[in-house]
Amino acid sequence: MSALTPEQVSDAVRPALTKLYVTYFRKATPSSLSGPQLTILTSLAEGEARRISDIARQEGIRMPTASNTLHQLEQRKLVERVRDETDRRGVHVQITESGLAELQKVGEERSASFAKILATLTPEELAQIDAVVPIINKMSEVYPQPDQSE
Repeated sequence: MSALTPEQVSDAVRPALTKLYVTYFRKATPSSLSGPQLTILTSLAEGEARRISDIARQEGIRMPTASNTLHQLEQRKLVERVRDETDRRGVHVQITESGLAELQKVGEERSASFAKILATLTPEELAQIDAVVPIINKMSEVYPQPDQSE
């Protein structure tokens, strides 16, 4: 048997992933946070305060978009700006306690919604999904990185 190419696997799984994504977000408890706001909060919760330019680069968005999104989060007191300790002209953004609490609340709601989808699987199918979780996590870490060939 010949090895599958990434394109072949993509063609096979993409339609189902799209359908799953749409179904999940239709059934998941709605959040007042947008997808980009959630990914930025998640990223800030996983690390230290960062410059807006670094956040924009990591998220693969333009500086004005990142700045606007962070402004919206700041208005809700979910993030705050802090002076860079090494460069007093620089400003970093960090998640607040309120931001962490909101992120946890949304995460719990989304996990409960996704668990309902997973509950439709047999124990064997659930074990197969569990076995690929490390691969899915790896893809989620690699995907947002800027294309090194550009």
